[in-house]
Amino acid sequence: MRTRKKQQLRNKVWQKKTGASKKRIVRVEPFGEAHIHASFNNIIISLTNKSGQVISWSSAGKMGFRGSKKNTPYAAQMAAQDCSKTAYELGLRKVKVYVKGPGSGRESAMRTIHSNGIEVTEIIDVTPLPHNGCRPPKRRRV
Repeated sequence: MRTRKKQQLRNKVWQKKTGASKKRIVRVEPFGEAHIHASFNNIIISLTNKSGQVISWSSAGKMGFRGSKKNTPYAAQMAAQDCSKTAYELGLRKVKVYVKGPGSGRESAMRTIHSNGIEVTEIIDVTPLPHNGCRPPKRRRV
């Protein structure tokens, strides 16, 4: 038999917080950074200010694409359009683009950001390359 105090404590632990959380205020400058992460499964685009605080973000999954459709240039284009439209309204005008990953939507995402009014000044590839690090998995026998 549980005591009343234990019962109240248990109820308190499982209750959801109903109060609205405090929203972080991000300073939007005219110059920022665009981070495009293009994997084999998805593409994630984040537009940040110079200090790295995210102004707006989008992904192919957020736009409603599922499965193999997420890693298409069209999905990347839609995600970049959604992201850059929000950032342009907040005051972002020029970006330095950092591209990471081998995905197929890298170029189309950059092109879409540029066509939405945000000027692309520089493109930097930050894809991580191993210096012969991990041993690769054994060859597939089909």
